[in-house]
Amino acid sequence: MDASTPPRAAGERPGGHLLEESILPTWLNQRPISLWGFIWIWVGLAVVIVTFQYGANGVEGGIPLPLVMLTVFAATMALSVIMTMTADIGTEHGLSFAVYLRAPFGTVGTHFPSVSRGIVAACWFGIQTYLGALAVNGLVEYWTGFSSWPLWYAVFLAVQIANVALGIKAVERLASIAAPCILAISVWMYFTLDGIADLEGTNIWTFAAEGDTTLVAFFLVNMVVWAPLAVDIPNITRFAATFPGERRFLRRNRNIVAAQFVVLPLMQAWIAFIGAVSFIVTGVWNPIEVIQGQSTGFVLGVLLVMIVLAQWSTNTAANVVPAALNFINAAAPHLSYRMGVVLAGAVGTAVMPWLLLDNLFTFLGYYGGFIAGIAGIMIADYFVLRRRRLNVPDLYRADGQYRYLRGINPAALIAWLAASGLALLWPEYAYVIGFPVAFAAYLVLMKAWILRRFPQAEIGAADGPGGDRDAYLGTSAGVSWVHDARSGEFSRVAAADLPERDASRSDI
Repeated sequence: MDASTPPRAAGERPGGHLLEESILPTWLNQRPISLWGFIWIWVGLAVVIVTFQYGANGVEGGIPLPLVMLTVFAATMALSVIMTMTADIGTEHGLSFAVYLRAPFGTVGTHFPSVSRGIVAACWFGIQTYLGALAVNGLVEYWTGFSSWPLWYAVFLAVQIANVALGIKAVERLASIAAPCILAISVWMYFTLDGIADLEGTNIWTFAAEGDTTLVAFFLVNMVVWAPLAVDIPNITRFAATFPGERRFLRRNRNIVAAQFVVLPLMQAWIAFIGAVSFIVTGVWNPIEVIQGQSTGFVLGVLLVMIVLAQWSTNTAANVVPAALNFINAAAPHLSYRMGVVLAGAVGTAVMPWLLLDNLFTFLGYYGGFIAGIAGIMIADYFVLRRRRLNVPDLYRADGQYRYLRGINPAALIAWLAASGLALLWPEYAYVIGFPVAFAAYLVLMKAWILRRFPQAEIGAADGPGGDRDAYLGTSAGVSWVHDARSGEFSRVAAADLPERDASRSDI
């Protein structure tokens, strides 16, 4: 343990309820996702059924198709700013979302927002699995006449759980296979629908329905699509390859920036475009129904298999991994990575996603505010208060500086609940209410109240004469936080000195 690592609290036992292998910081040599790997993951993530529906709702609400695409692109770009900022938590310190939340919320308080987010992720897991099961059922029914979507739901659920249980490398490999399939589906749909439009004399670019949807409302609702992943993106970026010792934010996060500012907005706009064109030409936005209605034989089989791959790829990184890690954080050390993945599947099924899908926009509206509040607190805490520095060892100590009041930081809890409550009053504006309210309230309460009673070692550590600007940094200082299971201690180890023999984990 080097001189910059604070000592373990007297009498504290190693391990305990805050430790489990899959939620320990990843080392710089435990980050296998390359630039292209991260790009393929985002291509897969972009195919969310709600994006097809948003595109259709836009043109149905009276917004011209070009403006629909532009608005979706702009909304995704705006959220990418927040997502890239929170992504640095994973890049810099190798921390998962729920473990990081111990800093602003406390070692016990973290469970309120993280488990809430885990349940939302599990709900989406169930929804995407249900949609994939419908595609499989449609294929089997076409060829054999046998129909039983619950059977295929159970099979598809089991296959996804097995895949994610193999670790993040398996998630990346699946994305590299699914991404080209996703692009092929969308291109086929466009040319098929464009051909139908030409035969019918429909101009998709001048189509205008009678509706009263405003651009502001459409912009804001599109931000909610990726709001959950914008807070727990550290769960993925902690495995993204980076540059040890790189202090420049954009350089350190180069792989993340390329994917989130280029691939995600373009893919979102494209998928919304396909959903809008589907609605204009056929009156149906759901890609599964469009494929079943416009293709037969071998082509139908290939396209439905691709749809299954698309749902599978989206589910793994966006839903299963976040849900599992958030549940593991709440039940450590009794819940392993693989059991956390199984629990995510059980919760995703228990919420009956086939019914939840019928009330999708109500679901989105209600969770948008509390997710925005978490994002506001994270950015205020990480960038404004701590200036990217963290006392990582104390994140895993029950009696460390993040204990606050019996494990709960009331500043974060009050700010989050206040922001979420206000956002629920105007759900269509949930994100732009929840984020700034939580951001401002948290900063005020921390500076006026909490920091006076509970000093934080990393705040001000680099200020003044003799201050060590690297003491509480990870990647920027070229080091990783390494935990010794025998002693329970953490040490900061230079990238060149990391032991290869311990570079394998159950979640990689």
